[in-house]
Amino acid sequence: MTELTCVELCAGAGGQALGLEAAGFEHLALVDINNWCVATLRQNRPGWHVYERDVRDVARDPYFLGSPDLLAAGLPCPPFSVAGKQLGVADERNLFPAAFEIIEKLQPNAVMIENVRGFLDPVFADYRDEIRRNFRKLGYEVDWRLLNASDFGVPQLRPRVAIVALKKSFWPTFAWPEPISVCTPTVGEVLYDLMAENGWKHAARWKQKACAIAPTIVGGSTKHGGPDLGPTRAKKAWAEMGVNGKLLAEKAPEKDFEGDPCLTVRMVARLQGFPDSWQFSGRKTAQYRQVGNAFPPPVAQAVASAIRECLAAENVEREAV
Repeated sequence: MTELTCVELCAGAGGQALGLEAAGFEHLALVDINNWCVATLRQNRPGWHVYERDVRDVARDPYFLGSPDLLAAGLPCPPFSVAGKQLGVADERNLFPAAFEIIEKLQPNAVMIENVRGFLDPVFADYRDEIRRNFRKLGYEVDWRLLNASDFGVPQLRPRVAIVALKKSFWPTFAWPEPISVCTPTVGEVLYDLMAENGWKHAARWKQKACAIAPTIVGGSTKHGGPDLGPTRAKKAWAEMGVNGKLLAEKAPEKDFEGDPCLTVRMVARLQGFPDSWQFSGRKTAQYRQVGNAFPPPVAQAVASAIRECLAAENVEREAV
């Protein structure tokens, strides 16, 4: 199998990184400014080269990152999120300009960027056109697509935009991943064993009630959002499944617990598609923000696998020649 490498910006707690790894990419470097995210990445993958840096600083001299086949990024969503002011290019947290500086200098064959659904809103049409022009100036073709996590086996609505750019010679063979054919499991099916681990006598009944996929899990920012399951609309959806969305629990309900249980960070992480072996650094609120802001690993894997197939096919053809 052809060895392909990647560099990841705004890597967060590793959701996208796990997807890239599962798709067969080897990480040369990962960058994030959040100390808890950096600690999480280092804790779970001690062999990775993880840098606690601002991407705008990295853009000035990115050559220490290596020469990757793929540059991936989970650029901050507040500039485009409907939960914020949607300032777009005017938002100080807009890191697209820095990302383009790094792309221009490193010249990866492929780029993969994740963002929120708001990126596709009509108000940002001109900015999307500018992004397309910038990619084309650098020799890439680009496209974006709204992907629903539930289409890839994640028991959650979670629509996210994936932006894929490829050097023009690779572009003709790229195809977006298709939704998987298996039925997406419900919240009850996914979390039953965790809910029952302390012997809760109502766990089986709860499983039957939690017979839908989860609403989008919202992690909030370092300035806003706490350890709860999102806005009022989301909490109502959770309540219909027998979950108290106002708080997060430290542990699963005890044997005689009555009422709607809260989810633990581990439960939320499983709903995001993280493996149970993945540990999160920090206290409960810091852990939950890392989980809630992550790109679900199965979705990242699907997109990265499509990119890998495209790059590997081109490499095989060149070697044959």
